[in-house]
Amino acid sequence: MDIDARGPRFAAAMTTAVLAVSLITQNAWLLGWQTLAFALGAAAGVQRSPYGWAFRTAVRPRLVPPKEFEPPEPPRFAQAVGLLFAGLGLVGFTVGPQWLGLAATGAALAAAFLNAAFGYCLGCETFLLLKRATVRAE
Repeated sequence: MDIDARGPRFAAAMTTAVLAVSLITQNAWLLGWQTLAFALGAAAGVQRSPYGWAFRTAVRPRLVPPKEFEPPEPPRFAQAVGLLFAGLGLVGFTVGPQWLGLAATGAALAAAFLNAAFGYCLGCETFLLLKRATVRAE
């Protein structure tokens, strides 16, 4: 079942804010929260992540019905990629090296910002490229 395309973009905006504060403050607890949000989005789908729940319950009822839908698999893959980078950032901030925390969190922040500001989901595009590559290889 396809999902409202505005949901993942809302989640990206929330993620951008959380990652920006995490990066500026180097707060491992806040980055841990974002890592958990990514894990839930990757495991259960973006619509069941904390930000998906917030969109569904607080934001979407105030919007006009959606005109665009998208398959849930690419955003779910993007959540898994975000989980990888946030996890690396968490390791860097808690056990070191510090540069790993900064670099991984910064990379996750850049990807989330691209989606929030411009609607370009880097993880989703990677998913589609990988899917095309595996289909051609068969």
